[in-house]
Amino acid sequence: MGAVRIAILATAAVAAILLAFLVRGMMAPKTVAPPPAAVAAVAPPKPMTKVLVAKHDLPVGTRMAAIDMAWQPWPVEALNPNFVTDGSTVTTPPAGASKVAAQASQAASDLVMAQGPMQSFDGAIVKEAMLTGEPIVARKVVRGGQSNYLAVVLTPGSRAMAIPINAETAAGGFILPGDRVDILQSRQIDGKGFSTETLMRNLKVLAIDQHPEPGKDAKSIVGAVAVVEVPAADAEILARGKAQGEMQLALRSYADMAGSAGRGVPGRRGDQNMRVFRGGDAMEVVTR
Repeated sequence: MGAVRIAILATAAVAAILLAFLVRGMMAPKTVAPPPAAVAAVAPPKPMTKVLVAKHDLPVGTRMAAIDMAWQPWPVEALNPNFVTDGSTVTTPPAGASKVAAQASQAASDLVMAQGPMQSFDGAIVKEAMLTGEPIVARKVVRGGQSNYLAVVLTPGSRAMAIPINAETAAGGFILPGDRVDILQSRQIDGKGFSTETLMRNLKVLAIDQHPEPGKDAKSIVGAVAVVEVPAADAEILARGKAQGEMQLALRSYADMAGSAGRGVPGRRGDQNMRVFRGGDAMEVVTR
């Protein structure tokens, strides 16, 4: 046999062996590595308590009752020392707990707690507005029997005074409780002219007649009396002004409400404006 034939046969034998190994590898079942064990880190339930909150919006002056308050679950870690709690600490119920059983337990718990801290706020008057779900704290209310509405909303060191008004002297009725106004007065001087001065500036209107708040969607209130908040040291100025004649309320812009209330700049009583013509030119002068 020639050398060429021997080489061909050897090459064919090697190729056959390699092909056999390749086919065997393809036919063998693949071994799938087992997936890594899934480690689900389940956080432990956080301890919860219940905090007394406003059941709906509570504006200033509201006399609170049980229907205005509710108990709301609250994380213990987020508690504020001023919050009112029922004193209990519970963990979140497991996901498989019966909803009916949970609701029954909640109702029973609310019934028991309503006889405790909630009762102490029954009849209290709101002095700082609270929103739905906001925790009720002692500094935002005055307990029942301690005071009435005006005494609650008055700033310490201030007095509430009533000023007679009408549509003309109260900006056509567009002055509402909560607005800020200046108090002006005009009066005749010795039968010769009129003097106008600003008695007080930036006074808060507490009420129009007996309405401490405008009605829903109300844009104006035409009343007979405006109750304003005036610093105690300046109450005599308004009392003197009422005795001297009619006063007017000038409405201030919301952008011009900053600052505290204060006295107006005294006018020069008896001064009169006069127009003088010289050489065809007019000039305004002030005479005393």
